[in-house]
Amino acid sequence: MNKKSLKLSASVVLVGLGLLGPVQATELVYTPVNPRFGGNPLNGAWLLANAQAQNNEKDPDLEDRLNLTGTTALQRFTSQLESRLLSQLLTDIESGNEGSLTTDSFIINLVDVDGSLNILITDRLTGEVSEIVVNGLAPIN
Repeated sequence: MNKKSLKLSASVVLVGLGLLGPVQATELVYTPVNPRFGGNPLNGAWLLANAQAQNNEKDPDLEDRLNLTGTTALQRFTSQLESRLLSQLLTDIESGNEGSLTTDSFIINLVDVDGSLNILITDRLTGEVSEIVVNGLAPIN
């Protein structure tokens, strides 16, 4: 490169820098969008709508919850009757009486063995047996 082209290049760069003028810079400030993190609370509805619009997942239990008709009067009556009969069995065991209760789902046997209450619960569907033993039961005679 010769001296003339070098001077010309340098002068073009200096003139270009002179034409730019003063450069101003300001501080960058982050402003959150999400109201949970200090953003504008009016953005909440917009953010929720965007999230719901992007949600492609379906709730597998939603259809079951929408189709619930509740329990029928007969189901409620049966449940209350079973509860009442079981309560009566537990009351009768205090006076030394033993008993059992058979429902659609379970067979419940209550036996008093020397002051110890044995409750045998049999699942009629699986045949699984659970035993509950309560010690210190003194029959009232």
